[in-house]
Amino acid sequence: MSTRSATLRNTAFSSIGMYTEYLLGMVTSVVIARHLGPDGFGVYGLLIWLVAMGVATANSGTASSAIKFVAELRGAGQEQAIPSLLAYLRRAQRLFLAAVLVVGTVVFLLAGDHLAGDMDRALLLGFLLVATSLRAAYMFNVGVAKGFEDFRGTAVVSLVSTPLNLLMVVLAWQLGAPVEGLLLVFVVSGVVFHAMSHWMVARHAPARGDTGWPPPLAPAMRARIRRHMWLTAMIVSVGFLAASEVEVLFLNLDGDPEGAGRFKVAYQLAVGAAALVPGVFGALLLPMMANALGQGREVAGRRFVASTGYLVLLAAPLVAFGVVFGAAAVHALYGDAYREAAPVFAACLLGVSITAVTGGGSSLLISADRQQSVLAVVAGCGALKLALGALLVFWLGLAGAAIAYVAVAIASATAMMALAIRVSGVVPDWGRLLRAVAAAGLAAVIVLPLRGQLLPLAEVAVGAAALALVYAPLTLLLGCWSRADIEYLQQLHHRFTAGRPWLGARLLEWACQRAPLGGGR
Repeated sequence: MSTRSATLRNTAFSSIGMYTEYLLGMVTSVVIARHLGPDGFGVYGLLIWLVAMGVATANSGTASSAIKFVAELRGAGQEQAIPSLLAYLRRAQRLFLAAVLVVGTVVFLLAGDHLAGDMDRALLLGFLLVATSLRAAYMFNVGVAKGFEDFRGTAVVSLVSTPLNLLMVVLAWQLGAPVEGLLLVFVVSGVVFHAMSHWMVARHAPARGDTGWPPPLAPAMRARIRRHMWLTAMIVSVGFLAASEVEVLFLNLDGDPEGAGRFKVAYQLAVGAAALVPGVFGALLLPMMANALGQGREVAGRRFVASTGYLVLLAAPLVAFGVVFGAAAVHALYGDAYREAAPVFAACLLGVSITAVTGGGSSLLISADRQQSVLAVVAGCGALKLALGALLVFWLGLAGAAIAYVAVAIASATAMMALAIRVSGVVPDWGRLLRAVAAAGLAAVIVLPLRGQLLPLAEVAVGAAALALVYAPLTLLLGCWSRADIEYLQQLHHRFTAGRPWLGARLLEWACQRAPLGGGR
């Protein structure tokens, strides 16, 4: 199987899992947000953010190490060392998690009054500890599966677990459950996700035999893993503040839980949309880049350039959609109470799309053991995020939170791409990237007359379809694809539609003749 075919196969499975998880997760979020209102959803969103921060800190080094080193060993043909690797990483993950739970408990006992509000403090502490433990174990298992490029397994987990979570949330909504009831649902869903993910990776995990656990790792490999874990732990922990919705915390502390609820809605909708479009390809990048480095730095450089081009092609129309139809999307999903979240959604969509575009560069840096450089960027952006977030939220409230988020995303993306270019020695095709942005801009102008002409839900559906139908041929007309890409599109067009419609076949043929050579295999 060729690299492109294998990548598309993995992308298909990744798409199934991510589309299921994020689409149903979005529906779940809508139900909760409508049920609790902006005020209650702001408090709920803060608690879920605290769990996410705990999971990111606990798993920051180990889950990434599972992806990187499993993929690297597979690419180098050293599969026999994988069981020892996984045994070592699982022990390390449990130690990280224990430290997070201890520190989190101490912080909560000292400052829990600011979080608990009218809720029982013991109940809230129990929720945070149990939910963090379950989600951390689940995400570690997902990292193991991604290292093996077992995207079929991750899709199965999503197909089973996510609908069950939605059903439980709907039941809680029908029963009129308060915030505490929805937190209980979150814990139960964590049990389901963990059980399913454990089943998924059981065939990859080391099994105890007559001679006990697998033999220890070689000292050189252990040193590399330890260095990667600690550096990545710092990168992800600090980077979580730079990339996540820490603005929800600032808005709550500023006495604006309604603003926090609206920012949470905008951020979740933007992250979900980005995960459904460039995210399905971006999820493949770390194992793919680690595997490529096992074959040579030149191969990794070509994949960095190609992946950046693909990510821009996927992200550009998403930003165009947010600018033109963002207000309709927020109104259709969350109702009139969240109307003020519409411009924040467009801003967050720009920020997450900019971050997604740098996925190839960041994966290259991590795979090339340049974690110290990444850490410097992440630490700087984390500090900038905290300073800007606190200051602008105090001055401008919800609008300040949106400005801070976009500003930090731009700063982080600029620094990350500069580092990736220096390490790889190759430069992305800036002309191709600009043409993709131009195609999205032209498509937005063409479909702009549709805004405000239909009911919100119809406007979202018709607008998204129209934007896609206009954008796709514009990318061909403006030369956004390489000849190898278009040749592969021609094969798919012939295979699945027998070359119909004729106009599409002619357009692909014309675009192929004028496209540059290349393809980033």
